[in-house]
Amino acid sequence: MTTSEVAIVTGAAGGIGEAIVRKLGEQGVAVVGTGRDEAKLKALAEGLGDTMRFSYVLADVTAEDAPAKIVSHTLETFGRVNYLVNNAGSGSWAPVHLTTDQVLDEVIAISLRAPFRLCREVLPHMGRGCAIVTIGSTFGIMGGLDGGIYCAVKSGLTGLTQTMAAQYGEQGIRSNVVAPTVVRTPMTEAAWDYPSFQRINQGLTPFYRDCVPDDVANAVAFLCSDKGEFINGQVLPIDGGWSTTRMINSKWLPEG
Repeated sequence: MTTSEVAIVTGAAGGIGEAIVRKLGEQGVAVVGTGRDEAKLKALAEGLGDTMRFSYVLADVTAEDAPAKIVSHTLETFGRVNYLVNNAGSGSWAPVHLTTDQVLDEVIAISLRAPFRLCREVLPHMGRGCAIVTIGSTFGIMGGLDGGIYCAVKSGLTGLTQTMAAQYGEQGIRSNVVAPTVVRTPMTEAAWDYPSFQRINQGLTPFYRDCVPDDVANAVAFLCSDKGEFINGQVLPIDGGWSTTRMINSKWLPEG
């Protein structure tokens, strides 16, 4: 079966991943979603129903056969691949002196090695008009307290993206990073109750609300559309101004 445009979205069944899947579907893009939890992927597929063309492949992105398995499934199901969205990642957060080798290796495997290997697998099937979008973080733009390996791999994704932009841009393949601040999802919900977290995130954000999955999905969908055709090798912060203004939101200033 050959269809119009096709995207691979890793970590598709999470809060941000599902929002990306749905947003791409609104643009008429067929999507192959990946993940480790078949029940969640099946629930996503059932929830989408006939609103879009969606298929999923059960895969741990760190597995040796994962890239070939994901790309082969995509080609067999839809006949082509136009977009890759590297969304799956690890949220491990600890200072360097408390980061074990096990955690170090796990975060690198999920958040840097896996995207690298999937890019390598998909690039031979891409050409003019295709795009790779990787979900980074504002903490890849500037390091954060206790960021450790999390900040390091997010910075590494920027290096990977920029070298791909230089290498494959002449072929019409563009590569960019979408770098959100902390996104309000069920996975992060507990953190919003901590005053220190509120001060660092909400207190330093010159905007009236928190970041939500659709904010990230809108940026991804734009970069995967012809409207983003001349954007290549860039890091797009989705943070309400957090990474550039360094101001204190008036709600968090002492009265008087």
